[in-house]
Amino acid sequence: MASQKIFAGPRIRRIRNAKALTQTAMAQALGISPSYLNLIERNQRPLTVQLILKLASVYRVDPEELHGEAGASITALKEVFSDPLLAGELPGEHELVEVAEAAPNAAAALVKLYRAYREQAARLSDLSEMLAREGRATAISAARLPLDEVRETFERHPYHFPALEEEAEAFHHLLEPGEDLAGALKAWLKREHGIAVRVLPAATMPNWRRRYDRHSQRLFVSERLAEPDRLREIAMEACLMRMQVAIAAEIETLKLASNEARRLARFELGRYAAQALMMPYQAFLAAAERARYDIGVLAARFRVSFEQAASRLVTLAREGTSAVPFFLLEVDNAGNRLRRAGAEGFPASRFGGACPKLAVHAAFSEPGRVLVEAVAMPDGDAFLTLARTVEGPQAAFDERPRRTALLLACDLAHKDRLVYADALSAHAVDDPLPIGPACRLCERPGCLARAEPPVTRPLGLDEMVTGLSAFDFQ
Repeated sequence: MASQKIFAGPRIRRIRNAKALTQTAMAQALGISPSYLNLIERNQRPLTVQLILKLASVYRVDPEELHGEAGASITALKEVFSDPLLAGELPGEHELVEVAEAAPNAAAALVKLYRAYREQAARLSDLSEMLAREGRATAISAARLPLDEVRETFERHPYHFPALEEEAEAFHHLLEPGEDLAGALKAWLKREHGIAVRVLPAATMPNWRRRYDRHSQRLFVSERLAEPDRLREIAMEACLMRMQVAIAAEIETLKLASNEARRLARFELGRYAAQALMMPYQAFLAAAERARYDIGVLAARFRVSFEQAASRLVTLAREGTSAVPFFLLEVDNAGNRLRRAGAEGFPASRFGGACPKLAVHAAFSEPGRVLVEAVAMPDGDAFLTLARTVEGPQAAFDERPRRTALLLACDLAHKDRLVYADALSAHAVDDPLPIGPACRLCERPGCLARAEPPVTRPLGLDEMVTGLSAFDFQ
């Protein structure tokens, strides 16, 4: 196999400048001509093995330093220029390579400055959230991607859309599905739009859950999806067609800033409408009350997944009904928050949701098991939480399966209406697990799970004392 050519012109130039040498003097020491050295420094000639050995012996240069020392800098610069503030500033990666090669110290300084900016932005965001919890509004904002805007909008908005609920009920009445909603939807799509539904093998649809081919009038669904997820994809496509006016009206009320954000919101509202169609409001609420909100029972009764039934519980906020006001958090095993929603909006100011002590993180060690806990915030607000892992599409033999965890919660005052409260002892109810909104906003001392110091307290730097927490503070 041919060896990779090494072009290290800027590095050779830095070595020469550091030693205050002219090209003629350095070329003489290396046994090459000044013109050849000039071509090397301009990356028009690669380094030969003999020249690398000569550099090592004459100038004590580590040969490894000549094998792509800018790689780490290029990776860090990619992170910098992926920020929404700088997105689109560079036409390609070649300029990043030039910056990292020609001015590595400047590149390192730029990365350091960007990371300081991100740290300050995070601190400002934390302080803004803390002030908001105290009822003091702030105007602090940061550059956001369209996805961030959509997520924040849905988190603030109660996860209930009356117009879509009415449309879904009317659609369900029109279909008269009986025990076969999937069959009724397929027949409706064929009759009203000439669309045939087909389930395709994973090899044919390696990257898609659902794909609508307008030319052939066929809706393809991946076989990797479980039956409830296939039904949701078919229902979503049907709802986006039948309810497009109602969905467009809801999107307008959200007042999103970009077309991309509106497109993402349309997808989210389409999924909402699909689940409203699969689990009609009145029937689902009545079943939930009878089953004391047992998600497993509801999933079996409506032939949906645990995730779908849990998500539907969050939407039960119709005026005049007395459903338990749940809120929901979904995370992956790296702790990334993927989704937050609530019947009254996600209570970020009261609950936060970023405490590492929450059972949603422990759920990954016990897949499929429902973990029930009573938890209390520093201000005394108490919640009943239940957490469970949910599985993504069926993975191939050589793939790692997608697994996330859901946390469903409500005020502890509603515990007697939930079957899950039966798993709590009297002690657990009277003395809930102490948690916080997030480590940066939590001042609980001696917390073994603390990942960051609070922004409201100075660090404790007493060399004679070491606390239980990884971050001592005064």
